[in-house]
Amino acid sequence: MVNLALVDLNLLVALDALLAEAHVGRAARRIGRSQPAVSHSLGRLRELFGDALLVRIGSRMELTPRALRLRESLPDALERVRSLLAVESFVPATSSRRFQVVIHDHLADLVVPAIVRRMSSEAPRARLEVLPWESPFAMTPERLRSLDLFTSCEAVDLQGFDRRPLFTDRDVVVVRGDHPLVTRIGKRRTFAEARHIAVTRDPLDAWLMKEGVERRIGLTVPSYLQALHAAAASDLVAFVPRRLAEALAAPLSLAIVKPPLDPGPYQEFLFYPRHRDGDGAARWLRDIVHAIGRDVDKRGTRAAGPR
Repeated sequence: MVNLALVDLNLLVALDALLAEAHVGRAARRIGRSQPAVSHSLGRLRELFGDALLVRIGSRMELTPRALRLRESLPDALERVRSLLAVESFVPATSSRRFQVVIHDHLADLVVPAIVRRMSSEAPRARLEVLPWESPFAMTPERLRSLDLFTSCEAVDLQGFDRRPLFTDRDVVVVRGDHPLVTRIGKRRTFAEARHIAVTRDPLDAWLMKEGVERRIGLTVPSYLQALHAAAASDLVAFVPRRLAEALAAPLSLAIVKPPLDPGPYQEFLFYPRHRDGDGAARWLRDIVHAIGRDVDKRGTRAAGPR
């Protein structure tokens, strides 16, 4: 077995020229090197292959049987090496790239449809996989490396990832439009006495406890989207991100109310792996998501109060 660590790729370039020209001088001119340099390369190649490669027959140099076989296979091998080293280009119209992302449900409803529209228009053969939510900060390094991007409201650094602001959001109270408490749910006492929907892993209740309020939980669901649907079909109260509530208020006949206790605004972030900085497809996707986030951020805040 040949130790590839000891092989100079330039030797294969010289070999290709020598096999094509069967002449040291012409091979040197072909690759723009001096004749002594190519002669030296030929000596190293003979040692590497254990074969003379070029032998003098009268006044001519001729290829050995081993060299003739190499002449047939070497061009294809060099082309594969060139392809391997070439900067990968991404052509959306013809790409069949599969993208893997992790986007929390309350963001997915805002950004995924817009991503799909862009992909259908620009990269119709590409495939988007929105993976089940789990905190990226709890993922294994192997799982993280497989992602093209993920979103999180955690304003912390993650090794190997860059972080860009996506859009701002804040929480609101949501009830069905004809809820009997719709005009009073924004008052602290009514809010505390109402029955609420809790969302798994939402830190809201820990924050409310610090403010001296303990909600009466009537239902716990795994996502904000399910919380909105449950609120639309019951007298339960949901405390959810405003932008998702605004997107679904009309179709679900929901009323959005300013909460009596407001945790304040927070930032959603787009995270993407640094090891894919040279990946044109990954850059294309994250630029799309970032542009969608800017569009979301530009939308005016709707007037607080029941509607």
